[in-house]
Amino acid sequence: MKALGVSAPGRICLFGEHQDYLGLPVMAAAVNLRIGIKGELTAGSTLRLRMPDIDQSLELDLGGDQSYVVGRDYLRSSVNVLRRMGLRWELGGDLEMRSTIPINAGVSSSSAMVVMWLGFLLGMAGRFGEYNGEDLARLGHQAEVTEFGEPGGMMDHYCAGMGGILSIDTVAPYGAKQWDVPLDGLVLGHSQQPKATVEMLRSRRADVAEGVRRIQRDMPSFSLRETPLAEAEPHLAALEPLLARRVRANLVNRELTRTAEASMEAGDLTELGPLLYAHHEQLRDGLNLSTDKLERMLDASMEAGALGGKVNGSGGGGCMFAYAPGCQDEVAEAIRRQGGIPFTVSVDSGVRIDT
Repeated sequence: MKALGVSAPGRICLFGEHQDYLGLPVMAAAVNLRIGIKGELTAGSTLRLRMPDIDQSLELDLGGDQSYVVGRDYLRSSVNVLRRMGLRWELGGDLEMRSTIPINAGVSSSSAMVVMWLGFLLGMAGRFGEYNGEDLARLGHQAEVTEFGEPGGMMDHYCAGMGGILSIDTVAPYGAKQWDVPLDGLVLGHSQQPKATVEMLRSRRADVAEGVRRIQRDMPSFSLRETPLAEAEPHLAALEPLLARRVRANLVNRELTRTAEASMEAGDLTELGPLLYAHHEQLRDGLNLSTDKLERMLDASMEAGALGGKVNGSGGGGCMFAYAPGCQDEVAEAIRRQGGIPFTVSVDSGVRIDT
């Protein structure tokens, strides 16, 4: 009998919300809210998994391919992805999964779970050390997004796999760069409002795709990734207002992300707060991702001393975060007064074996 524990982090999206699936640049950071599995492994092929956070349990026989029982059956799809790579297991055991990541709140609880679970399965097979964080990110995207034909990019999986502060290239063959800069003073606020992640992603993606299609009828060279906003403006003006707002927001956010990357390159975070809030304005007004409660939480954070902040995740509920170096406690209390649940968070490492 041997013990094994693996965990992975949640994340905040600094810049690039609703951009990764469009091939636009993204900047994100893994944070020290983590999900993990630990347990005792024994001979056999049956895993008995307890998930007390959601009052559920699950039994898996790793001896064969998995048939999906529920929609988005990520635990079973991860087994199938690894089995197709030739992995087999001669161990079972009794496991427990616990998480400090808010569920369905825009902090990447599902992707962190998938990457963590893949890491655990690799650890059971004695092969965790053969795969780096980027490898696990790619496997996680395959198990969560590709396997079920869902909309979504690789930002969440890169954060869970690699950790740290990342700039992510979302165009094939994909890739990520880690930034070694101090990023302190982050306060996450959970609104406790439910959100429909897949539906929100699908809706905004469809709107932007339609807007781009119409622009390209008159401007075949138009590219979300490369065309300057000034060149696109005459064509945006010809669109119906909703589509114009959607496309313009992505073009503006693309430039904000690139400006933030230049600041990271220079090691200068003095403009991070205003850049974050400028990004939030586009998410709020252009993509309609915020809610009245998230706005109250963000406004209260700014009044308490935060330098900036934004909605976090796909939007329509869930979380916001504030950048508040030196006044985290005051901002946390301001979020609490607005009915939110505050988490003072810090940048954390990616998927890892826990002793």
